[in-house]
Amino acid sequence: MSVENTPDPQSPQSPEGSDANSASKNKYLRSIRTFVVRAGRMTPGQQRALEQHWPEMGLNLADGMIDYAQVFGRNAPTVLEIGFGMGDSLLAMAEAAPDTNYIGIEVHHPGVGRLLSNAANAGLSNLKVYHEDALLVLKDCIPDSSLDAIQLFFPDPWHKKKHNKRRMVQPEIAQTFRNKLKIGGCFHMATDWQPYAGHMMEVMNAAPGYRNAAGESLYAPQPESRPVTKFQRRGEKLGHGVWDLMFERIS
Repeated sequence: MSVENTPDPQSPQSPEGSDANSASKNKYLRSIRTFVVRAGRMTPGQQRALEQHWPEMGLNLADGMIDYAQVFGRNAPTVLEIGFGMGDSLLAMAEAAPDTNYIGIEVHHPGVGRLLSNAANAGLSNLKVYHEDALLVLKDCIPDSSLDAIQLFFPDPWHKKKHNKRRMVQPEIAQTFRNKLKIGGCFHMATDWQPYAGHMMEVMNAAPGYRNAAGESLYAPQPESRPVTKFQRRGEKLGHGVWDLMFERIS
């Protein structure tokens, strides 16, 4: 998952009147940082794309809870991708499934600019983008039980043990994702870091309300709907494995 400057997730306050359990979860979601700030230079084309295409394709945290029918002009299955990087995979999926709404979240400026440029060139109308912290978007903008799928492809594995707590796949966050999925909706993960794949499987096997679509403790074959990226091809040539996990919300 690429990153750039983002709002401080520690700043929002808990809603008044929330019970102790909700307050505790909200505190966790505010304080955890699943990304680091990395420098990134934008090309002139990426900057122009941000300026020209953000009004029709960009979504803002300050606008609050999203109405998909209003934003996309239709009722359709809706997929959320967290950390789309440079956006090539998300663009390919949106092009291949015009009857599906796609929302991407990314904090890396160049990635957002590149995706907006390519989406505009392709004439896509089924793709919208947040340039925000994903956990804040989930909390403030995504209605409960509204998504057909959540995609988390090749997130930062935080491979040092002392940093494992920063991984996006954690018990509390898995339940946040579950609340945003429809019954029958899918949380689809992919990683090329085997220890993280094992961590994902451990967390999701224990997560209430989910079922492993591939079978208990089994990794899923890569579905045709997830494009093979240049990053993945390069890794596979070097002998790296890739693990997909697909968990369905059942309650």
